[in-house]
Amino acid sequence: MDEASERPLRADAARNRARLLDVATEVFTVRGVGVPTEEIARAAGVGVGTLFRHFPTKEALLEAVMVRRLETIAARTAELAAGTEPGQAFFDCFRMVVEQSAGKQEFTRALAEAGVDVHASLHRSGELMRSRLSTLLAAAQRVGAVRPELGLPELIALLVGVGTATEQLTADPQARERIFDVVFAGLRPH
Repeated sequence: MDEASERPLRADAARNRARLLDVATEVFTVRGVGVPTEEIARAAGVGVGTLFRHFPTKEALLEAVMVRRLETIAARTAELAAGTEPGQAFFDCFRMVVEQSAGKQEFTRALAEAGVDVHASLHRSGELMRSRLSTLLAAAQRVGAVRPELGLPELIALLVGVGTATEQLTADPQARERIFDVVFAGLRPH
C-alpha cells in the first residue's frame, strides 16, 4: 500500500465512500451487478469521478461491497452472541446470514469472471465470520440447542445451501419460512 492509501479519509470523503457502498449494495442486490457505475454514482448523489477515486474499477466496487457485507454480518453475529440466549442467537444468526446472502453468488461470479481472486479478497473478513460462527455454534451446542455433532464445515454448507434455496423462493415468503422450519428442526437435538 502506498502512503496516500494509508491516510485516513477526510470526513466528506468517508461519507461519500460509505454512501457509495450503501447505494451500490442496494442497487446491485435489487437490480443485479450489470448496473453501470454511472448509475451508482448518480443514485449516491456524487459524480462518477468521485466513485472512481474510491473504487478505480467496477470490480473494486463489487469487492468492497462484498467485504463490507461480510464485516457487517460478522459484527451483527457478535451482537447476537453478546445480547441473546445462545440457542436463540444461533438461529437468529442463521436466518440473518441467509437473508443477507441474497445476490452473493452473482457478485462472486462477476468478480471471478473479471479475474479477481475472490477467496483472497474475502480472506480476512471470511476468517472473522467463520470465527464468529464457530463461537456461536459452540455456545448453542453447550446449552443443548443445536445437535452436538454439527461442525463448522457442515454449518457453512447449510448456510450456503439454504441461501441458494431461499433465493429461488423470493416471491413466496411462506415457502421460505417452511424451509427455515425444516432446517431448524433438523439442527435441534432429537
